[in-house]
Parts: sequence; C-alpha cells; structure tokens
Amino acid sequence: QVQLVESGGGLVQAGDSLTLSCATSRRIFSSYVMGWFRQAPGKEREFVGGIRWTDSRQYYADSVKGRFTISRDNAKNTVYLQMNSLKLEDTAVYTCAASSIIGAPSLTYDYAFWGQGTQVTVSS
Repeated sequence: QVQLVESGGGLVQAGDSLTLSCATSRRIFSSYVMGWFRQAPGKEREFVGGIRWTDSRQYYADSVKGRFTISRDNAKNTVYLQMNSLKLEDTAVYTCAASSIIGAPSLTYDYAFWGQGTQVTVSS
C-alpha cells in the first residue's frame, strides 16, 4: 500500500513562512514525480508545484512562483514545500501526491497516489 504522509501544517500570520513535509516509500520517492496541491474551502483543488525524480527540477503554479520552493531529501524519502511570504489566499488543505507521468504533470488526474492533507491557515 502506497503511503504519503504530510506534516507541518498550522496557523500562521500573513507574511510568515511555513514548511510542509511529505514522507513516502523509497519506491515512490525514487521513481515518481512528487507534487503538491491545495484546496481552499469552496474551491477546486489546484496544483501548487512539483519536483521530478529524474533531475529534481521543480515547477510551480504562477500563484506561488517566487514564494514557494519544493525540495527533496533523498536520505529521508521526503519532499518539502517551503512557503514564504504567506498570504491570506494561501489558506487551504495542502496535499502531496505522486505521479508516474514523465515530464511535469500538473493535473489532478495525472497523480495516482495521494496523502491525507494538512491544513494551512493564514491569518491577518
């Protein structure tokens, strides 16, 4: 059974930083694209960013580009989402996911495996 386990969510103020973690198995970590999605109340799930296992290249949605950074720790089979300069509109449930598609998958249906999500709330 594939498991992706997120952690690190919480309540922060606008302008603060927060780092989310997503731990998974070695098999998934070393052969899948790891992506982050988020879903705000009343809105559809949206792609945040991803990191490719082949070359660790990252790619991001325009809404977070320059503020969010995805990285990976190969020794821990963990992917991180570093979020800086958080805004009220970043409030959402953040979920990591794994995709076997080669390239830069960014659509929900590109991803076969999902974590349970972690809540990030940004207050003013």
